[in-house]
Amino acid sequence: MTAAPLRVVAVVGTLSAPSRTTALVELILATLAARTAVDTRLIELHTLGAAFTVATDRDQVDDEVADALRAVEEADLVIAATPVFRGSYTGLFKHFFDLVDQYGLAAKPVLLAATGGSDRHALVIEHAMRPLFGFLQAWTAPAGIYLDSGAFDGTTILDPEVYERIEMAVNDVVPVAGALAAVRAGNAAPVGPVHV
Repeated sequence: MTAAPLRVVAVVGTLSAPSRTTALVELILATLAARTAVDTRLIELHTLGAAFTVATDRDQVDDEVADALRAVEEADLVIAATPVFRGSYTGLFKHFFDLVDQYGLAAKPVLLAATGGSDRHALVIEHAMRPLFGFLQAWTAPAGIYLDSGAFDGTTILDPEVYERIEMAVNDVVPVAGALAAVRAGNAAPVGPVHV
């Protein structure tokens, strides 16, 4: 029996397009697709419209935003990526994940990625993003991916080490996402303390 493709949803907290953060996520998605069968969806938060930004409760979002939230909650793997402003993720990024169901990411694999203007922001994954997803009870991949502006020419990634970091992160997350997807589909028994 062939396993179904992993449902991968990438959420990009960028405020505009074109975006270095989106370019990084597209490279991660391509690396995942080269490694295993995936069904991908890219959600660029800046495209969700003004109604999204003023919603203070999930009941206030329109159908497009509700669909994006459901896609994240139903994914086998989430890629959460944001540009860094003043040492943290964007407000759009935080607002979106504030609207995700409190347990919608519990035990779900999440690959964290960020871009920033300099290496001064390199710890954003450890000091801002990982605690957010820890609160949501997600399983965050051990290797996060941070790129500063020196890794890019416009939105083209030039730094060859980036490809190695992405490979390492993908190698961390694919086995976990695949195993948890199989458990959810009823094709495998849970192993260890993971309860899905």
